Amino acid sequence: MADRYIDVSLSKRGVHCTAKLLDDRAPITCEAVWNALPLGGDVYHAKYARNEIYALFPAFAPTEPPLENPTVTPIPGDLCYFSFSGTQLGSQAYGYGGASGVSAGTPVIDLALFYERNNLLLNGDVGWVPGIVWGQVVEGLDAMASACNDLWRAGAVGESLTFHRA
Repeated sequence: MADRYIDVSLSKRGVHCTAKLLDDRAPITCEAVWNALPLGGDVYHAKYARNEIYALFPAFAPTEPPLENPTVTPIPGDLCYFSFSGTQLGSQAYGYGGASGVSAGTPVIDLALFYERNNLLLNGDVGWVPGIVWGQVVEGLDAMASACNDLWRAGAVGESLTFHRA
């Protein structure tokens, strides 16, 4: 199979990076994401994992991918896939409200980009939260990391995170 690439962008900030799908390590997840592209939604900056931005989506895979190529310590440039029940993210502590589509009984997919070091996927409410590493940024991470830091400091309101085939 030929290498596959996607473009990950912060629309309002006009910045993007290119990531290679890790078909050799997470083939089921890569196929599920690839078939669902393009995807885009409101961006959030992590509260717990540190240097992470992500968007939430309704479940899009015919069956949920297994935990292939898992990590709890993502590195800069990792793209991770997480699957949650709406109940897991429904607490007011997370701050999603009704606008994000998070509700009890509804599966939620979190597609995340980690842009800097020292991430730990440990949540005080549920414990370890392993993610599936399905892509790695190969171009544009420095510019994206700067934009992510700006998002952390200036806020995410009005910004979207999009994923599409390169």
